[in-house]
Amino acid sequence: MSVIEQLLKSVVLDQAVITEKVKLSTATFKIRIQSDSIKKIDFIPGSFLRMGIGIGNKQLSMKDKIRSYSIWDINKDKGFIDLAIATHSDGIGSQWISNCQIGDTIYYKWKKGNFLADDTADSYVMIGDLSALSHLYMINRHIGKDKQVIGIVYSEHKNEIFTDIDGNFPFDIYELPQNPSGEIITKIKEIVPNLSGKKIAYIAGDSRVCIALNSFFRRELQWKTKSIKTKPFWNPEKRGLE
Repeated sequence: MSVIEQLLKSVVLDQAVITEKVKLSTATFKIRIQSDSIKKIDFIPGSFLRMGIGIGNKQLSMKDKIRSYSIWDINKDKGFIDLAIATHSDGIGSQWISNCQIGDTIYYKWKKGNFLADDTADSYVMIGDLSALSHLYMINRHIGKDKQVIGIVYSEHKNEIFTDIDGNFPFDIYELPQNPSGEIITKIKEIVPNLSGKKIAYIAGDSRVCIALNSFFRRELQWKTKSIKTKPFWNPEKRGLE
Protein backbone atom coordinates (compact mmCIF):
# COMPACT_ATOMS: atom_id res chain seq x y z
CA MET A 1 0.00 0.00 0.00
CA SER A 2 1.36 3.43 -0.99
CA VAL A 3 2.01 6.29 1.42
CA ILE A 4 -0.84 8.25 -0.17
CA GLU A 5 -3.23 5.36 0.40
CA GLN A 6 -2.13 5.05 4.01
CA LEU A 7 -2.80 8.77 4.53
CA LEU A 8 -6.21 8.44 2.89
CA LYS A 9 -7.17 5.61 5.24
CA SER A 10 -5.79 7.12 8.43
CA VAL A 11 -6.46 10.85 7.96
CA VAL A 12 -8.77 11.75 5.08
CA LEU A 13 -11.39 9.00 4.95
CA ASP A 14 -13.88 7.76 7.52
CA GLN A 15 -14.44 4.04 7.84
CA ALA A 16 -17.48 1.82 8.20
CA VAL A 17 -18.30 -1.89 8.15
CA ILE A 18 -20.60 -3.69 5.74
CA THR A 19 -23.35 -5.23 7.88
CA GLU A 20 -25.79 -6.33 5.19
CA LYS A 21 -25.66 -7.32 1.52
CA VAL A 22 -28.78 -8.16 -0.51
CA LYS A 23 -29.40 -8.61 -4.23
CA LEU A 24 -32.15 -6.16 -5.22
CA SER A 25 -32.47 -7.07 -8.90
CA THR A 26 -30.63 -8.88 -11.66
CA ALA A 27 -28.17 -5.98 -11.83
CA THR A 28 -28.15 -4.33 -8.40
CA PHE A 29 -26.94 -5.08 -4.88
CA LYS A 30 -27.86 -3.26 -1.71
CA ILE A 31 -25.25 -2.92 0.99
CA ARG A 32 -25.67 -1.43 4.43
CA ILE A 33 -22.64 0.24 5.99
CA GLN A 34 -22.48 1.07 9.69
CA SER A 35 -20.35 3.53 11.67
CA ASP A 36 -20.70 5.77 14.71
CA SER A 37 -19.55 8.70 12.55
CA ILE A 38 -22.81 8.42 10.55
CA LYS A 39 -24.75 9.40 13.68
CA LYS A 40 -23.00 12.78 13.73
CA ILE A 41 -23.32 13.82 10.09
CA ASP A 42 -25.41 16.83 9.04
CA PHE A 43 -27.11 14.95 6.23
CA ILE A 44 -28.66 16.71 3.23
CA PRO A 45 -30.87 14.53 0.96
CA GLY A 46 -29.07 14.11 -2.34
CA SER A 47 -25.61 13.86 -0.79
CA PHE A 48 -23.32 11.01 -1.81
CA LEU A 49 -20.18 9.15 -0.77
CA ARG A 50 -16.72 8.93 -2.26
CA MET A 51 -15.57 5.39 -1.49
CA GLY A 52 -12.04 4.05 -1.68
CA ILE A 53 -12.96 0.62 -2.99
CA GLY A 54 -9.62 -0.03 -4.66
CA ILE A 55 -7.25 0.95 -1.85
CA GLY A 56 -4.45 -1.60 -1.65
CA ASN A 57 -4.89 -2.81 -5.23
CA LYS A 58 -1.60 -1.96 -6.96
CA GLN A 59 -3.01 -2.74 -10.40
CA LEU A 60 -5.38 0.23 -10.27
CA SER A 61 -4.59 3.89 -10.87
CA MET A 62 -5.55 6.28 -8.07
CA LYS A 63 -8.63 7.56 -9.92
CA ASP A 64 -9.86 3.99 -10.36
CA LYS A 65 -9.59 3.37 -6.61
CA ILE A 66 -12.29 5.95 -5.85
CA ARG A 67 -15.97 5.60 -6.75
CA SER A 68 -18.99 7.80 -6.01
CA TYR A 69 -22.20 6.25 -4.69
CA SER A 70 -25.55 7.86 -3.92
CA ILE A 71 -27.03 7.48 -0.47
CA TRP A 72 -30.30 5.59 -0.91
CA ASP A 73 -31.33 5.64 2.75
CA ILE A 74 -29.87 6.73 6.09
CA ASN A 75 -30.69 6.08 9.74
CA LYS A 76 -28.65 8.46 11.88
CA ASP A 77 -30.01 7.09 15.15
CA LYS A 78 -28.71 3.60 14.35
CA GLY A 79 -25.70 4.86 12.39
CA PHE A 80 -26.17 3.16 9.03
CA ILE A 81 -26.43 4.03 5.35
CA ASP A 82 -27.95 1.94 2.56
CA LEU A 83 -26.41 2.04 -0.91
CA ALA A 84 -27.75 0.47 -4.12
CA ILE A 85 -24.91 -0.36 -6.50
CA ALA A 86 -25.34 -1.62 -10.06
CA THR A 87 -23.28 -4.41 -11.62
CA HIS A 88 -24.17 -4.09 -15.29
CA SER A 89 -21.14 -1.95 -16.24
CA ASP A 90 -18.68 -4.76 -15.36
CA GLY A 91 -16.23 -2.06 -14.26
CA ILE A 92 -14.16 -1.74 -11.08
CA GLY A 93 -17.18 -0.76 -9.00
CA SER A 94 -19.38 -3.59 -10.23
CA GLN A 95 -16.60 -6.10 -9.61
CA TRP A 96 -16.16 -4.76 -6.09
CA ILE A 97 -19.86 -4.90 -5.18
CA SER A 98 -20.11 -8.45 -6.53
CA ASN A 99 -17.17 -9.62 -4.39
CA CYS A 100 -17.48 -7.60 -1.17
CA GLN A 101 -18.71 -9.41 1.95
CA ILE A 102 -20.43 -8.67 5.22
CA GLY A 103 -17.77 -7.68 7.75
CA ASP A 104 -15.55 -5.90 5.21
CA THR A 105 -14.29 -2.45 6.16
CA ILE A 106 -14.88 0.35 3.66
CA TYR A 107 -13.36 3.84 3.53
CA TYR A 108 -15.45 6.83 2.51
CA LYS A 109 -15.90 10.59 2.50
CA TRP A 110 -19.13 12.61 2.56
CA LYS A 111 -19.85 14.80 -0.46
CA LYS A 112 -22.78 17.19 -0.74
CA GLY A 113 -22.63 18.20 -4.39
CA ASN A 114 -25.40 20.20 -6.08
CA PHE A 115 -27.88 17.48 -7.05
CA LEU A 116 -29.91 17.88 -3.86
CA ALA A 117 -33.57 17.72 -2.90
CA ASP A 118 -35.29 21.04 -3.63
CA ASP A 119 -38.80 21.28 -2.16
CA THR A 120 -39.67 24.71 -3.60
CA ALA A 121 -41.54 23.50 -6.71
CA ASP A 122 -45.10 22.28 -7.20
CA SER A 123 -44.34 19.83 -10.02
CA TYR A 124 -41.34 17.65 -10.78
CA VAL A 125 -40.03 15.58 -13.67
CA MET A 126 -37.43 12.99 -12.64
CA ILE A 127 -35.51 11.17 -15.36
CA GLY A 128 -32.75 8.62 -15.03
CA ASP A 129 -31.39 5.15 -15.65
CA LEU A 130 -30.43 2.39 -13.22
CA SER A 131 -27.28 4.20 -12.09
CA ALA A 132 -29.34 7.19 -10.88
CA LEU A 133 -32.34 5.35 -9.45
CA SER A 134 -31.47 5.31 -5.75
CA HIS A 135 -30.54 9.00 -5.90
CA LEU A 136 -33.87 9.92 -7.50
CA TYR A 137 -35.70 7.80 -4.92
CA MET A 138 -33.99 9.74 -2.12
CA ILE A 139 -34.87 13.11 -3.67
CA ASN A 140 -38.46 12.04 -4.30
CA ARG A 141 -38.91 11.16 -0.62
CA HIS A 142 -37.62 14.56 0.52
CA ILE A 143 -39.39 17.14 -1.65
CA GLY A 144 -42.49 17.09 0.54
CA LYS A 145 -45.93 15.56 0.27
CA ASP A 146 -48.70 16.58 -2.13
CA LYS A 147 -46.25 17.34 -4.95
CA GLN A 148 -46.89 16.37 -8.54
CA VAL A 149 -44.09 14.00 -9.54
CA ILE A 150 -43.71 12.26 -12.89
CA GLY A 151 -40.76 9.95 -13.21
CA ILE A 152 -39.20 8.38 -16.30
CA VAL A 153 -36.82 5.58 -15.33
CA TYR A 154 -35.41 3.40 -18.07
CA SER A 155 -33.22 0.36 -18.54
CA GLU A 156 -32.50 -2.10 -21.30
CA HIS A 157 -34.20 -4.75 -19.13
CA LYS A 158 -37.01 -3.96 -16.70
CA ASN A 159 -35.90 -6.72 -14.32
CA GLU A 160 -32.82 -4.61 -13.53
CA ILE A 161 -35.01 -1.98 -11.83
CA PHE A 162 -35.62 -2.24 -8.08
CA THR A 163 -38.31 -0.76 -5.85
CA ASP A 164 -37.77 2.03 -3.34
CA ILE A 165 -37.27 1.26 0.36
CA ASP A 166 -41.05 1.00 0.91
CA GLY A 167 -41.39 -1.66 -1.79
CA ASN A 168 -43.12 0.64 -4.30
CA PHE A 169 -42.31 2.03 -7.75
CA PRO A 170 -43.06 5.78 -7.57
CA PHE A 171 -41.86 6.31 -11.16
CA ASP A 172 -42.89 4.96 -14.57
CA ILE A 173 -40.50 2.26 -15.80
CA TYR A 174 -39.54 1.90 -19.46
CA GLU A 175 -37.50 -0.68 -21.32
CA LEU A 176 -35.27 1.39 -23.60
CA PRO A 177 -31.81 1.03 -25.18
CA GLN A 178 -28.80 3.03 -24.00
CA ASN A 179 -28.80 6.74 -24.87
CA PRO A 180 -32.55 6.94 -25.64
CA SER A 181 -32.72 10.74 -25.73
CA GLY A 182 -35.19 10.84 -28.64
CA GLU A 183 -37.65 8.46 -27.01
CA ILE A 184 -37.47 10.35 -23.71
CA ILE A 185 -38.01 13.73 -25.38
CA THR A 186 -41.17 12.34 -26.98
CA LYS A 187 -42.44 11.35 -23.52
CA ILE A 188 -41.48 14.74 -22.04
CA LYS A 189 -43.58 16.49 -24.69
CA GLU A 190 -46.57 14.43 -23.53
CA ILE A 191 -45.90 15.12 -19.85
CA VAL A 192 -45.06 18.82 -19.64
CA PRO A 193 -48.52 20.22 -20.58
CA ASN A 194 -49.94 18.42 -17.53
CA LEU A 195 -47.52 20.00 -15.05
CA SER A 196 -48.77 22.86 -12.90
CA GLY A 197 -47.22 25.66 -10.88
CA LYS A 198 -43.47 26.00 -10.40
CA LYS A 199 -41.60 23.16 -12.12
CA ILE A 200 -38.22 21.45 -11.58
CA ALA A 201 -36.58 18.73 -13.67
CA TYR A 202 -34.05 16.27 -12.27
CA ILE A 203 -32.03 14.48 -14.97
CA ALA A 204 -29.35 11.93 -14.05
CA GLY A 205 -27.42 8.93 -15.30
CA ASP A 206 -25.93 8.65 -18.79
CA SER A 207 -24.02 11.88 -19.56
CA ARG A 208 -25.21 11.83 -23.17
CA VAL A 209 -28.85 11.84 -22.06
CA CYS A 210 -28.17 14.56 -19.48
CA ILE A 211 -26.69 16.85 -22.15
CA ALA A 212 -29.45 16.23 -24.69
CA LEU A 213 -32.31 16.71 -22.23
CA ASN A 214 -30.77 19.77 -20.60
CA SER A 215 -30.59 21.36 -24.04
CA PHE A 216 -34.18 20.36 -24.84
CA PHE A 217 -35.60 21.83 -21.62
CA ARG A 218 -33.68 25.09 -22.08
CA ARG A 219 -34.01 25.64 -25.83
CA GLU A 220 -37.26 23.97 -26.78
CA LEU A 221 -39.30 24.34 -23.59
CA GLN A 222 -37.67 27.61 -22.49
CA TRP A 223 -37.18 26.46 -18.90
CA LYS A 224 -34.84 28.51 -16.74
CA THR A 225 -31.45 26.96 -16.05
CA LYS A 226 -31.99 26.90 -12.28
CA SER A 227 -35.11 24.74 -12.83
CA ILE A 228 -33.09 22.03 -14.60
CA LYS A 229 -30.89 19.93 -12.33
CA THR A 230 -28.55 17.45 -13.98
CA LYS A 231 -26.00 14.95 -12.72
CA PRO A 232 -24.09 12.69 -15.13
CA PHE A 233 -23.39 9.46 -13.22
CA TRP A 234 -21.41 7.84 -15.99
CA ASN A 235 -19.89 8.44 -19.39
CA PRO A 236 -19.11 5.59 -21.82
CA GLU A 237 -15.73 7.20 -22.54
CA LYS A 238 -14.72 7.98 -18.94
CA ARG A 239 -13.60 5.95 -15.95
CA GLY A 240 -13.10 6.89 -12.33
CA LEU A 241 -14.76 9.02 -9.63
CA GLU A 242 -18.31 9.39 -11.02
